[in-house]
Amino acid sequence: MNEPVAPHGGQAILVVDDDPAIVELLRDFLVASGFRALEATNGQQALAIIAREPVDCLIVDVMMPGLSGFELCRRVRARSDAPILFLSARADETDKIRGLMLGADDYIVKATATPNEIVARVQAVLRRYASGRAEAPTRYDFGRFTLDPAAHEVCVEGVPAPFAAREYAILLLLVEHPRQVFTQDDLFDRFWEGVGDRHAVAVYINRIRQKIEADSAAPRYIVTVRGVGYRFEGGRQ
Repeated sequence: MNEPVAPHGGQAILVVDDDPAIVELLRDFLVASGFRALEATNGQQALAIIAREPVDCLIVDVMMPGLSGFELCRRVRARSDAPILFLSARADETDKIRGLMLGADDYIVKATATPNEIVARVQAVLRRYASGRAEAPTRYDFGRFTLDPAAHEVCVEGVPAPFAAREYAILLLLVEHPRQVFTQDDLFDRFWEGVGDRHAVAVYINRIRQKIEADSAAPRYIVTVRGVGYRFEGGRQ
């Protein structure tokens, strides 16, 4: 396998796939778009790369021998909120939902996506991630949890909680617009740019609730407005 490819100043995208041909193809398209491509053909190689240098985004194959893409995602999320895009030969709905629940920011089916589309998805998720980090540095305190845009951090009962880039961006939007209702279409168009499965919105809302609510089945902060969408409740302290 070739060494990581310049340009040196580009954002680092780690491509993880046990098919070297796919890794090389995506590497070429990423480099042509100004990114720096890092390459791994298994999950352990990917973890070694992440341990030694910053990675801005990951494209991860789901079905790999040894450490699967799902398990790799779980381990990355324990240490990083860098965006993760799953790339899979399987279009099964269960796999998509599982990937989103583990903290992936997108799920791409290999048979239906061109290399150009995959690069466009990377660019889109990085724009959302950067936008979330660029928000005004106001710290929000809701008692059970705090959200600090300056640090790009959510703490639950004083302990930092791992948030994927898209999870964080959704929560920040809701927090910044208390009691404003956002429909599923609003959130899907804003954070998925209208591409993919609209069911992902409910999956992400549920994941956020599981992290910030004392009881996700009876949410206090992110409530459902039946037949309309979601709104944020809870006054700052």
